[in-house]
Amino acid sequence: MIYELRIYHCVPGRLPALHARFANVTLKLWEKHGIRQTGFFTDYIGDNCNAKLTYLLAWESLAERERVWNAFAADPAWIAARTESEKDGPIVARVENSILSPTAYSALQ
Repeated sequence: MIYELRIYHCVPGRLPALHARFANVTLKLWEKHGIRQTGFFTDYIGDNCNAKLTYLLAWESLAERERVWNAFAADPAWIAARTESEKDGPIVARVENSILSPTAYSALQ
């Protein structure tokens, strides 16, 4: 397994819209496409903690990630939902993305 760490830095005041989009739309589409989330997190303490959402995805391989993520990104239902959720302006200012490989002693393998 490999893991993908994504950190979304929201436009000020738009974190609630991002939470709503994930809860009401994105997770259902991920299930349809076979995207496996390991967890979602908000910062309790730290820089800009009222405007960040962090999550972790699990993948069998980079090839699976590319195939599944591209299918999700091209899904007309996702494109329409993203457009609708941003009718009042952008939600995400920038995204940090890392692909992680667990160590031999990691609880996540």
